[in-house]
Amino acid sequence: MTSLPHNAFKQAIKEGKPQYGLWMASASPTIAEISADAGYDWMLVDGEHGPYDLNTILDVLRAVAPYDTTPIVRPAAADPVLIKQVLDLGAQTLLLPMVNTKDEAELMVKAVNYAPEGIRGVGSPIARSGRWGRIPHYMRDAKNEICLLVQVESQEALDNIDGIASVDGIDGIFIGPADLSASLGHPDDAAAIMDQIHHAFDVIKAHGKAIGSLAFDRPTVEKFYEWGATFVAVAGDTDLYVRALTNDIAQYKG
Repeated sequence: MTSLPHNAFKQAIKEGKPQYGLWMASASPTIAEISADAGYDWMLVDGEHGPYDLNTILDVLRAVAPYDTTPIVRPAAADPVLIKQVLDLGAQTLLLPMVNTKDEAELMVKAVNYAPEGIRGVGSPIARSGRWGRIPHYMRDAKNEICLLVQVESQEALDNIDGIASVDGIDGIFIGPADLSASLGHPDDAAAIMDQIHHAFDVIKAHGKAIGSLAFDRPTVEKFYEWGATFVAVAGDTDLYVRALTNDIAQYKG
């Protein structure tokens, strides 16, 4: 009998254990598999800005499945149809971009749940999520292992963060520093909005939700964890590759 996969990431953030992540924008199953055994607790499959389609997401999910890391899928939009498709591929943790209001956050909760609580379409008997019908009671039990993360990354979302953080069924809120800094009038300068990020962390914490963000430098990562973050992306596959290439050729060509 096939059992429902356990979501170690969901359990870890519920227990407040720091989770260090790798941002995957290359859309390469090979790079994903190489990275999956490096020690990162989670890996973000970035379908919003990376060149992923459903087949590529599926290939990456399969590539990292044997390893001790949790793939988190970010679809191109916080859309119930895309959410349904990604869940049916077997993703158990989702990061949904540009959630700006409490109503939108409530819709995201419905999108990851089956009726009567939600609106997720029933496809598990023919999908990887339910192991093609081999997981007994998948529809009843799926919600126990699905982890829902929403992104606050605009002035509107920041204004509504108390309402967003109050929504039952959301496991964590991710503060997107790049889009948020642009929305607040400081493009490419997340350092200029640290007070707003700190305030957002405090509001999220008050509602008992896990806090996430992204920072590719150690001092900022440490600051986020000091402020109460639980999951932070500390590196990106394309960024690491670019820097490694640049540093390697520089030793020969100066």
